[in-house]
Amino acid sequence: MARLARIGLSGWPHLLVQRVHDGQWLARDDQDRVIFIEALREAARVHGVAIHAYNLAPDHFHVLATPTSDEGLSLMVQALGRRYVAAYNRRHQRQGGLWSGRYRSTVLDPARYLLDAMVFIEQHAQRAGQAVKPEEDVWCSARHHLGLKTDPLLADHALFWALGNTPFEREAAWRRRLEVGLSGEQIRRLTDAMHKGWALMPEEAAGALALTTGRRLSPRPRGRPRKTVPNGDA
Repeated sequence: MARLARIGLSGWPHLLVQRVHDGQWLARDDQDRVIFIEALREAARVHGVAIHAYNLAPDHFHVLATPTSDEGLSLMVQALGRRYVAAYNRRHQRQGGLWSGRYRSTVLDPARYLLDAMVFIEQHAQRAGQAVKPEEDVWCSARHHLGLKTDPLLADHALFWALGNTPFEREAAWRRRLEVGLSGEQIRRLTDAMHKGWALMPEEAAGALALTTGRRLSPRPRGRPRKTVPNGDA
């Protein structure tokens, strides 16, 4: 079965994950992480992608981003791979690729899912037992949104700005949001959509976008199609 083309929609936020090969590390030390962040920042700038949240895990990274063109997200990840993997290989005297296949992503309805996707990313280290609190993960966007640092990589989404009229109000609201966290069902929904490539949005919106993109954005209903009953028949 042919695999689905990746979703890429300008002006819509996308949640993506890129993993490295089994037995490899995304970064071996903080210098690698600095190189990665700089490579991501440059790739996002060149290809017109706004980064709203990110997390660097030991064997993968997450990004929540909005591209200004349909191909911007894919071009950003390609550029990141060329620059970062080349630098990583030089530093550690290795050869070959680092990514384990292509990245996985979902496009999402911002009104329903953008803030949840930010929490999903910024709580990752906490869920994985690598941090007690999100702000302890210094290679993550949480510290920026909690007012503990200014991260030049990030372009905050309008929905984050709507959390308060002042930085203090937004930071306090975001801390409460991280403390509440996500339910198991919310985590499952985001994870499934990201890995399977289905959109997180109402069916009507997904159907309309599918007509313009030529790519299904939601799975077909399971089972056989329902039979149409002629008028007047029981």
